[in-house]
Amino acid sequence: MAVEVLKEKYSGRIKEQTVGAGDAAVKIGGETTLPFHYFEGEIPNPPKIAMEVYDIAPEDWAEAAVAPFKDVLNDPVAWAKLVVDKYGADMVCLQLAGTDPTGANKSAADAAELTEQIVKALPGTPFIVHGTGKVEKDTEVLKAVAERCAGSNLLLGPLKEENYRFIGAAAMGYKHGVIAQTPIDVNLAKQLNILLENLGLPLDKIVIDTTTGALGYGIEYTYSVMERIRLAALTANDEKLQLPFLCDVGKEAWKCKEARISEEESPALGPAKERGILWESMTALSLAMAGADILVMRHPESVRLVRETIGELAAR
Repeated sequence: MAVEVLKEKYSGRIKEQTVGAGDAAVKIGGETTLPFHYFEGEIPNPPKIAMEVYDIAPEDWAEAAVAPFKDVLNDPVAWAKLVVDKYGADMVCLQLAGTDPTGANKSAADAAELTEQIVKALPGTPFIVHGTGKVEKDTEVLKAVAERCAGSNLLLGPLKEENYRFIGAAAMGYKHGVIAQTPIDVNLAKQLNILLENLGLPLDKIVIDTTTGALGYGIEYTYSVMERIRLAALTANDEKLQLPFLCDVGKEAWKCKEARISEEESPALGPAKERGILWESMTALSLAMAGADILVMRHPESVRLVRETIGELAAR
């Protein structure tokens, strides 16, 4: 006797967006069903993987995370080429950690110049440009980047309620998208999207970042909020929430104690390298199941594992 699979019918659709310009641009969004429910609707664009590139050499990374990039840590242009040409990143996420006012405090002009160099070195490659989360400095930096890289269709973030007017206006003026970041809350995410739309930024230029914790550090809460947003978008046809998600996985996963602690300090946790890779991989896959359209990742082996799993799920 054949078993009939019950299928949900959804009235909404996630807005499809393009990041980057030219032939190498990628599309995200466009879903008419829940993550990986290919039997119920359309998922024209499976999750994309962006790999991190830092403007300064990280000083606090686990040894396993440093190893794949040890020859390029002081050369962001070479680093960006490596993650695209060797590791096959769909996108590059330039983390402007050097602009942190409590750290190296690099100027907005320096950040914009470096961003332009990398964008020109990889013509057409889709780029995310991420600040430090320090509102005042990010406003200055991302406005300068937007102007310097006009027309490249970057994704700029994090954009918050405190600075959405300034970065949103720059994104509109120089043809970029934005990452709207809010604490883990459905209503706050919707509110910021409404504010941006009222400013004049089209909804199809906004990506949602609800912020996240890694595996074992609050990921369940993030998962439930992302799930609620996606259900509201698809079942209640809430246009203000019909936007793709971005999740900053690598930064969160590799700062966890379990991903960083050595085997000598905690032999019961097993090999440090494999542990960190799997911690990032499981964090990324959990968030992909919640609806992430862009996963920002760090270790090439984690990227390989996640990409293979996404491919297998898409093939079913």
